[in-house]
Amino acid sequence: MAKKKAAGGTPATVALTAAGTEFTVHAYEHDPSSGSYGEEAAAALGVSPDRVFKTLVADVDGELTVAVVPVAGSLDLKALAAAVGGKRAAMADPVAAERTTGYVRGGISPLGQRRRLRTVLDASASAHATICVSAGRRGLEVELAPGDLAALTGAVLAPVARG
Repeated sequence: MAKKKAAGGTPATVALTAAGTEFTVHAYEHDPSSGSYGEEAAAALGVSPDRVFKTLVADVDGELTVAVVPVAGSLDLKALAAAVGGKRAAMADPVAAERTTGYVRGGISPLGQRRRLRTVLDASASAHATICVSAGRRGLEVELAPGDLAALTGAVLAPVARG
């Protein structure tokens, strides 16, 4: 995997480049009528849905927290709360998620966020040499090693996905 800079870059690709992390950018034509951004990305890239991870923002005891889970599954809110030492978790208000991360829904990246949020990466990521996450724009994914993603985001690895 080679270091590549996306034309025009996004905050996510800029952060990866600045950190000297190896990554590959994958672009595809986003269909606005698609029901699932993550499944659309997996199909467009020809990558197994267990290697494409979605970035979800939740509210854990009043603090926004990022969960990065495979698109093939769903987020276990109780497991997320437990992973960060919290009691209750609920999906964050979409407007608050967009405002805090600086990205739009369907394009929220765990990297290069406006304000760095506490992050939990599903433990299943460690079973893969590389995973794909949003590069900060609908129709743009970045492929990188899960260890690099965890290091750059300060993520905790924990089993927070179901299915």
